Amino acid sequence: MTEHPAAPPFAEGDALRALLLTPAEMGEADRLAIAGGVPGTTLMENAGYAVADDIAARHPQGTRVAIACGPGNNGGDGFVVARVLAQRGFVVRCGLLGERAALKGDAAWAVGRWKGPLEPAEPDLVRDAVVIVDALFGAGLARPLDGAAAALVAAINDARRAGAKVVAVDLPSGIDGATGAVLGTAIKADRSITFFRRKPGHVLMPGRAHAGLVRVADIGIPDQVLERIAPRAAANGPDVWRSLWPAAEAGLHKYTRGAALVVSGPVEASGAARLAASAALRAGAGIVTVAAPTAAVPVVAAYRAAFVVKPADDEGAVAALFDEPRLRAVVIGPGLGVSGDEAALVRRAIGLPVGLVLDADALTLMARGRQTAFRALRARGTMAVLTPHEGEFARLFPDAVGSKLERARMAAAESGAIVVLKGPDTVIAAPDGRALINENAPPHLATAGSGDVLAGIIAGFLARGVPPFEATAMGVWLHGEAGTHAGPGAIADDLVEALRPALAAGLPDADGQAAWRRAP
Repeated sequence: MTEHPAAPPFAEGDALRALLLTPAEMGEADRLAIAGGVPGTTLMENAGYAVADDIAARHPQGTRVAIACGPGNNGGDGFVVARVLAQRGFVVRCGLLGERAALKGDAAWAVGRWKGPLEPAEPDLVRDAVVIVDALFGAGLARPLDGAAAALVAAINDARRAGAKVVAVDLPSGIDGATGAVLGTAIKADRSITFFRRKPGHVLMPGRAHAGLVRVADIGIPDQVLERIAPRAAANGPDVWRSLWPAAEAGLHKYTRGAALVVSGPVEASGAARLAASAALRAGAGIVTVAAPTAAVPVVAAYRAAFVVKPADDEGAVAALFDEPRLRAVVIGPGLGVSGDEAALVRRAIGLPVGLVLDADALTLMARGRQTAFRALRARGTMAVLTPHEGEFARLFPDAVGSKLERARMAAAESGAIVVLKGPDTVIAAPDGRALINENAPPHLATAGSGDVLAGIIAGFLARGVPPFEATAMGVWLHGEAGTHAGPGAIADDLVEALRPALAAGLPDADGQAAWRRAP
């Protein structure tokens, strides 16, 4: 078995901006900052000011604001918001869920500085409010909301539907900060102001859809605490892998850009391989060969003149193409078929010492002998990439449980491969525990053949020599960008063509890009 050394966490350079902290990690960041000399009351004051500043920048003095505060530090932030907005001429109603005497620590300090009336946080609190501040629970909630809390959440959501704007402090109440799951019921916010770093719940569905626009505010926690925490999750994007993006160097030729091979199934299913091969070319592979059954050769060759098409009617013929010494990447599975012959071909492909993307039918075949396949994957000298959707994942990793992030990590550790658990919040996980959550995929990527395009894009980056984890992350991100360029109504063929304008647009500038994200 090949041991994959643990890669360093995302704690250097631009990647610092993309880090995601679980509620436990955020608690540790607070603790380390306080231990380093930053008072907890300063952190709370800064957090409250950040929310108040955001509201004041978008609403005029005299706006009616209702602030629902919970019994912990999230509520403490809310008391600061109430005080600052009242001082700035807003009409503020502030309510507490629970008893004032039960407040402790910094939250008790903050409520002591609020000089206005403190109402019960009941549904009437939000009546006639133009802006509602959700400072009930934030990211640290660990149990489903019920009773008075659930009734208040329902009232806030009703008010939002009637036109009120909802601003969540940290994360909408009712969303699990670590998983993005709804705990019983949850607030739908227009904006969320979080602190220091976003949480997985901001980017995993359905939390992302509840959070609205997310702003990350600096409240005085030094970045140096990240070295102690060593987070293993980040939001996927150029901040993480910008330095490895393949350069367009003047001396390149087709083989130095990299050769890729896509294995096609029978003629009636060859569209999947055609999409993957086209995407590999668009993503940067210098030359792409399609191994196709003889009957499919004319169809594949006519689809795109840039393909090299080789007839390959059996395992031996395809294996001969595997032996090409300049080969750097292989895609196998899209439209392949699931007979015994294809299973043997997949087993042979797993043994190749090149970048390998296993998708679609290859995953179905692997699931029939999953432990044998995983042993072979772990024995590879370089990590393969598995790209399952939820149904394929369930067959391949039936024992994986927990959140989407947890399941993807478990699958990567078990298989020894990079696992791409697809969806609107695609998770990319490596065997060493690193994970990225993608957030730029538009809804119209949910179309037949979209996954074949993704497999080809990843292979294109592997052919360029990008390390497997980063090649996969780049591929998933570029797939989302192509979907945005293709626009509503796009089909998989359009995604391939949209890779050109997506690539021409270049990588976004690093400055300011990590502060805001839009929910789909």
